[in-house]
Amino acid sequence: MALPAPNLDDRRFQDLVDDAKRMVMRRCPEWTDHNVSDPGVTLIETFAFMTDQLLFRLNQVPDRLYVKFLELIGLRLIPATPAQVDVTFWLSAPAVASVGIPMGTNVATLRTEVDESIVFSTDDDLQIIPCSLHKVSSQTVSDEGPVERTDELKMGQSFQAFSPVPRVGDLLLVGLSVPVPNCVVRLDLDCRVEGVGVHPDHPPLAWEAWNGKEWKTCKVSHDGTGALNSAGQIMVHVPSDHESSVLGGEAAGWLRARVIEVDPEMPTYTASPYVTALSASTVGGTVEANHCEIIEEETIGLSEGVPGQQFQVQRTPVVIGAGAAVLETSSADGWVEWTQVQQFAGSGPNDRHYILDGVSGTVYFGPVIREPEGGLRQYGAVPEFGQTIRLRKYATGGGRVGNVGRGSIQTLKSSIPFVNKVENLDAAWGGVDGETVEQAKARGPILLRTRSRAVTAEDYEAITQEAAPDVARVRCVTAGDDDVDAGAVRVLIVPAAAQNAGKIDFPELVPGEETLQRISERLDEVRLIGTRVLVSPPRYRGVTVVARVIARPRLDKARVRADALEALYTHLNPISGGPDGKGWPFGRPVQAGDVYALLQRVRGVELVEDVRLFGANPVTGERGEEAQRLDVDAHSLIFSYEHHVRVEDH
Repeated sequence: MALPAPNLDDRRFQDLVDDAKRMVMRRCPEWTDHNVSDPGVTLIETFAFMTDQLLFRLNQVPDRLYVKFLELIGLRLIPATPAQVDVTFWLSAPAVASVGIPMGTNVATLRTEVDESIVFSTDDDLQIIPCSLHKVSSQTVSDEGPVERTDELKMGQSFQAFSPVPRVGDLLLVGLSVPVPNCVVRLDLDCRVEGVGVHPDHPPLAWEAWNGKEWKTCKVSHDGTGALNSAGQIMVHVPSDHESSVLGGEAAGWLRARVIEVDPEMPTYTASPYVTALSASTVGGTVEANHCEIIEEETIGLSEGVPGQQFQVQRTPVVIGAGAAVLETSSADGWVEWTQVQQFAGSGPNDRHYILDGVSGTVYFGPVIREPEGGLRQYGAVPEFGQTIRLRKYATGGGRVGNVGRGSIQTLKSSIPFVNKVENLDAAWGGVDGETVEQAKARGPILLRTRSRAVTAEDYEAITQEAAPDVARVRCVTAGDDDVDAGAVRVLIVPAAAQNAGKIDFPELVPGEETLQRISERLDEVRLIGTRVLVSPPRYRGVTVVARVIARPRLDKARVRADALEALYTHLNPISGGPDGKGWPFGRPVQAGDVYALLQRVRGVELVEDVRLFGANPVTGERGEEAQRLDVDAHSLIFSYEHHVRVEDH
């Protein structure tokens, strides 16, 4: 693997000549003829040429030697991790036949004058299956079973969806003609209000789908009925494991609306809504996509039939894990697939193994090594002379730029019949930039010292970062610090959460179970005997800034306010905030003076009149008392919660 080596001195011939002429002007102002025909200028150019050669040699050491040493101990740059997001494909009309969205379909954000579009690729096939209404039932908490309402609807009669005074647990059951996994079902309802006073944005209602074993919550992207209060449409996103099952003696793909408890401050049902008409249809589907672009059937070269060959792909970086790379070589019987490995140590001379460096995009085949007794050993098979080598498929992309906000994906890169538009209803998450050379140089001594054994806190952090490159930050807390018991360590994980103008949804900072499990299993392999390892997210201290600023004359106050809020959310950010933009430091307090300086640098702000800090609970939203300094525990981070900026005229 070739790591890029830095230039110790990037000056070139013309830079040296210009520097020398400027020095002549200061030291010897009498020398005014600086034309190339002047003998003195000829001497300057001669010495500049000699110095340029010396700088070229200088740039071969010592950082270059350090980087080459990292290669010798087997250190590789950690490649970028692609962001993930659920993308919804909307049909131009309700489906009457199955519509297929093939795996690898590219969707993207809008391209602007300053930003290129960010491309995502679907990682599975999607079938949008047409459906219709089959059965309708209702069930109250006092009923022994569901009461069928299908005949009443066919006769144009209305019925109560729930109990006369709805109670928690009352159900409205909707049976579809077929199960519709990963599809968006549109329910067209005609309802009338009977003294119902619920809040349409916070309804005491949850839509769920039956998967044969349990009811799973469905996302509702639109409710035009105001929680069954009026005629309208409801868009229900059905989960991937929806199945046909028998409920109440009827087989169907079942959905249900269930009355749930809500915040005591929010109104609930005072009387049951009446359903007069109900129909169902499929209007879209949702599939997961990754921030990458799939490249297919790329020829990377012809084999020379010798060991240790290297080939370069055209698009870098290569994403590891999303759209796994498949390498093939030609033969008389067709294409032969090879297996990707991490190293050649266990490869025999007949094993079709190769290594793919995702950062540089280089494909390596096994070398021949001379052994101490003088013989040669081949590690991995060698493609025969003249064979064509190709990557049948690989993915390129990844990085933090893929953590786009909700609704950012709006473009379908290829036309698909009956598909009207695409969008992401939730923000993308999990995108992490690849490791830099500076970061690799800092990790090198840890790798050399530990050889994948976790002893010190730095060992746990480095091994965790290798096991989960999709994690934004890692911090290890050892016994004696915080509340960690003797014989235990706590590894704090900050996931790569999606950001919109620096703002993060607090649930995004909770690591996924799969990530925590992967880290725990890896650390369990390398920990010392008797050490207990706890993997969890850190504690967060919410902070709310209330500020009043004066805008410069003739500037848009709304724009100034938006820029000020973005500056606050970006700076007071656990992932990309802080003084160095690498995340707010653990345990660093928030002070009003820092916020004054931050807002004063915002474009369009003439004067910062007032800044107030309030502690906040990001879960409950409860705020504390005003303060000029908010202290943070040693191993905790801050979280921006609902900042407020008031902009006034000069």
